[in-house]
Amino acid sequence: MQRRTATMTAGLAGLVLATTAAVAPSYAADSASPAKTVSAAAHAKGPKGDGAKRLCHRVPRLEKRIDRRIKRMEGSVGTRGSIAFLEARVANAKKADHTAIATFLGDRLTTRKSLLVNLKKKRPDLKDVATWCEKNHGGAKDKATPSS
Repeated sequence: MQRRTATMTAGLAGLVLATTAAVAPSYAADSASPAKTVSAAAHAKGPKGDGAKRLCHRVPRLEKRIDRRIKRMEGSVGTRGSIAFLEARVANAKKADHTAIATFLGDRLTTRKSLLVNLKKKRPDLKDVATWCEKNHGGAKDKATPSS
């Protein structure tokens, strides 16, 4: 019975391999010249514009998101996600002599502090974008200009 099962398993494995080879994707057989798809050809030329209209549409939500994150990171020890909260966790891990945990949390703390600096740099840039959007009709293309 055991020999018969092994033979059936080997036969089934051979059948699966043969079927897989027959149904292999076209790029597997000829990797030297992959077929170009329509979407790849469309993206080959690059973007058509700078996406100003879409960015102008998203500015208010981005401002709220950045402000919320900055407020949370600058929160007190009782605020989850704040730098002070994470510093307290690092101190507790060191006090309990959990060096691996303290190291991991310390790395997260370093990352969070650098994220706070980056968010504070982005805030004025986003204000400049909002000002530009107000002056340029929300990033819409100006259709009143004649094309000569």
